[in-house]
Amino acid sequence: MATALVSQPLFAESSQYNLTRGVTDISNQVYDLHMLIFYICCAIAAVVFGVMFYSIFKHRKSKGAVAANFHESTKVEVVWTVIPVIILILMAIPATKTLVAMEDTSQSEITIKITGSQWKWHYAYFGEDVEFFSLMSTSQQQIDGVEEKGAHYLLEVDNPLVVPINKKIRFLMTSDDVIHSWWVPAFAVKKDTIPGFINEAWTKIDEPGVYRGQCAELCGKAHGFMPIVVQAMAQDDYDVWLTGKKEEMALAKAEAAKALDATLSIEELLTTGEGIYASRCAVCHQANGQGLPGAFPAIAGAEVATSGSIDTHISKIVDGVAGTAMQSFANQLTDKEIAAVITYQRNAWGNNTGDVVQASDINSYKTQEAEPSSKEL
Repeated sequence: MATALVSQPLFAESSQYNLTRGVTDISNQVYDLHMLIFYICCAIAAVVFGVMFYSIFKHRKSKGAVAANFHESTKVEVVWTVIPVIILILMAIPATKTLVAMEDTSQSEITIKITGSQWKWHYAYFGEDVEFFSLMSTSQQQIDGVEEKGAHYLLEVDNPLVVPINKKIRFLMTSDDVIHSWWVPAFAVKKDTIPGFINEAWTKIDEPGVYRGQCAELCGKAHGFMPIVVQAMAQDDYDVWLTGKKEEMALAKAEAAKALDATLSIEELLTTGEGIYASRCAVCHQANGQGLPGAFPAIAGAEVATSGSIDTHISKIVDGVAGTAMQSFANQLTDKEIAAVITYQRNAWGNNTGDVVQASDINSYKTQEAEPSSKEL
């Protein structure tokens, strides 16, 4: 037993309870620093408890030991002050070097802006005209226990962050609403995203692979449903992905423009809207549209989705609602998707208004909203 306790730290790297090395030079430095401090603490504990137990055993009353009676000792006070100071200085030197290296974002080769919002991540690649949202893709059936949980339960997304290996990547981090924290253990990167403020971090990944993390700041009801997935690729593979992503975004823009002239049937809108609602709205308003009393309003039977005007309904999704968790979806969803989800909300859960909203209606609202008022003129 004693041998196991002593030898365990020597093989701590393979322990599931210990810090992991990760796949970056910084994460290795952090691991080595962690183990150095750990061994120093173990050595201090061994000395302190060794002296204590020796003293208890050697000078016990049953052996006739008599306690010494003395007051003050300058030597003892100097020793127990100087030695800890020296130890702290020795610990601070490597710690400072690692912390300085973690904050050095200079000479980066790629810059990516990361924006946290309730409850998703937005990634924008500087100089590449590529940006997208990343949402958790674990199904509601798994969360409800109806389906068997997958291997990456709650740690899988629809659009992972894709980066090349062997490149210094600079992250600029901010938030649209509350404080979030972008944390990927394998990179030793954990940085808060704060509204109105930009934090910086960086990484340089050594090995291709898929690396997972999650929001590490309590940011609201769905805090536990805000995973991070980073896919690191060889440079050639990354270049292919980047080209494909640009083509995908160009195609999406073309389809969005084409949708403005299209007239979809209510069945098509309801099918699309149901999927959008499940991925973007159900986390707050619930799958049955009943919301959470005191936190998120119901949509089923609510005035906004029944007797309220369509423009009012559009404004809540396009502009959001100030002072609440309802954010603007103007730049998160296409006009067609917004039209579909409004149509779904006005015809689901017994609302049955028969209203149909088209992408052109959303575009008209945005255009009208963007025009300066007569007062401004």
